[in-house]
Amino acid sequence: MLSGIGLWQLLIVLAIVIMLFGTKRIRSLGSDLGGAFKGFRDAVKDGEKNSKTEQDDQAALVSSDMEKQKDAVRS
Repeated sequence: MLSGIGLWQLLIVLAIVIMLFGTKRIRSLGSDLGGAFKGFRDAVKDGEKNSKTEQDDQAALVSSDMEKQKDAVRS
């Protein structure tokens, strides 16, 4: 797809973008994107951690229910 675009074309596009937006705006955009990616990554980690604890809680609940049923059968 990008096989027709060479290094010189990319450098020209980069120069035009820098002239249009300026380095300060591009730098702030980069830091904003980095912060967004970091927040997303942290949210995914928290979601995985919460999912794991919920699975452990459900497993403990099922186990205790099975014990209650066994005790009811024995009685």
